[in-house]
Amino acid sequence: MNPQALVIDDEPDILELLTMTLSGMSIDCITAENLAQAEQALKQHDFDLCLTDMRLPDGSGLDLVKSLQASQPELPVAVITAHGNIDIAVQALKLGAFDFVSKPVKLRVLRDLVSTALKLSPEKPANKDRRSRAQLLGETEVIKTLRGKITKLARSQAPVYIGGESGTGKELVARLIHSLGARAEMPFVAINCGAIPADLVESEFFGHKKGAFTGAIFDKDGLFQAAHGGTLFLDEVADLPLMMQVKLLRAIQEKAVRPVGGNDEVNIDVRILSATHNDLADCVSAGTFREDLFYRLNVIELQVPPLRQRQQDIPILAEHILQQIAVNNAVISPTLSAGAITALKAYPFPGNVRELENILERALTWVEGETISADDLMLSDVRTKIAKDTTLPAGIKPELIVDNDLESQLEDQERQLITQALESTRWNKTAAAKKLGITFRALRYKLKKLNLE
Repeated sequence: MNPQALVIDDEPDILELLTMTLSGMSIDCITAENLAQAEQALKQHDFDLCLTDMRLPDGSGLDLVKSLQASQPELPVAVITAHGNIDIAVQALKLGAFDFVSKPVKLRVLRDLVSTALKLSPEKPANKDRRSRAQLLGETEVIKTLRGKITKLARSQAPVYIGGESGTGKELVARLIHSLGARAEMPFVAINCGAIPADLVESEFFGHKKGAFTGAIFDKDGLFQAAHGGTLFLDEVADLPLMMQVKLLRAIQEKAVRPVGGNDEVNIDVRILSATHNDLADCVSAGTFREDLFYRLNVIELQVPPLRQRQQDIPILAEHILQQIAVNNAVISPTLSAGAITALKAYPFPGNVRELENILERALTWVEGETISADDLMLSDVRTKIAKDTTLPAGIKPELIVDNDLESQLEDQERQLITQALESTRWNKTAAAKKLGITFRALRYKLKKLNLE
C-alpha cells in the first residue's frame, strides 16, 4: 500500500503542484484548503506525512503543528513558508515541525524532504530510549532528560546546536541524533572546524576542481558532498573564519555548494548539527561569529551537562570505560575499590568524561593486581600539577582548569623510562617489567599505547 499524505494549502495552483509531485513519488494524497478540513481528514484517515502551508484562511500552520505534537507526535509535519520568512520557519521547527520548504517551492528540495520524512522509523519512543541509554550512559535526571530530548530531536530535521564543556560528549550526542533519525543509513561526517588551516577551509567544505590552486591535481568532493543524504557535524564551529561563515550560511540556505574553481553548483541534502565549547552567543557579541549564521545553526539548543553535575553516573561510566580499555588491549578488566570510587566522585573533572578516560587508562597501566585503589588514580598528582604549572586569570580556581599538556608530558616520560629499561635488558620484556617495578601485563599494554612494539 502506498504511503498517504495530507496536503493543506488554500492556493489551488500550489495544491495541484504538491499533489502531482507526491503522486509522482507513489504517495497517495488527501487535500484540504483550511484547518477545519484538515482536522476532519485527520480524524478519518491515518497519514504518513503532513504538508501544510503556513498561512491558511482560518488560522496558522503553527496551530496545526502544535495540535499534532500533542495528539500525533510520531506524524512528521512539514510546513511551507513564504520566501525569506525564516523566522516563522524557525518557530515551526521549535514547535516540533519535521522540516520546512520555502516558496517558490523547489521540487528537488520537496522530494528530498518527503523521502527523508518517509524513512522515519515507526519504532516506539521507548525502544529508541533503550538504544540511546546503551550509548549515553547514566541514570541521573540530567542525563535522562538529555536522552529524552535526543529521541525527540531525532525525528526532526531542525539544525541543532550542541553546547557543553570540552570532554562532555558532544559528538556522541550528535551521533545519537543521527543514528535514531531518518538519516541513520546515510553518512555521518564530523569535522573539527578549528583543525583546518584557514586557506583550506573552503576546499574541505565544498570540494575543488582540478587546477583550482597549487596542489589541486584532481577533482575532490568536499565534506558537504560526502555527507549528502546524511548529517554533517560541525565541531568547534566558533573557530570558522568570518569569510567562511558567509559561505556556510549560503550553502545552508540554498542547499547547494560551489566547489572551489567550479562554475556550477552542486545540490546537497544534509542535516546540520554543530557544537563548540565556547558560548556562541558571546562570540556573536564579540563580533567573531555572524549573528545570521548563529540563528540558522541555533534553531534548537541542546546542552550536555558536565560530569560534576552527574557524579552519581561516575561508577557506571568508569566500569564501562575500563571494560573497553581492557578489551582493546586484550587484558583482564580490573575493578575499582570503594575508595577509588569515592575519590572519583569527589574530583571536579574539569576535563569531564575525556579526563575520566585518561585517568582510568593511566591507572590500568600501572596498577598492581586486579583492583584499582584511590592511590592508583593519582588524582592528587594531577591537581598538584595544575596548581603548580598553570597561571590563572583572576577569579579562576585551579580545580576548574586542565593542563592540556599534562598527558603528553606523562607519556613522554613513560616512553623514555620504558625505552631505557628495554635497552638495558636487551629488549627482554619480562626483565624490563621487573626493572620498572610493574607487571608484564602493564608493560605490554604501555608498549602498545606508546607505539613501542
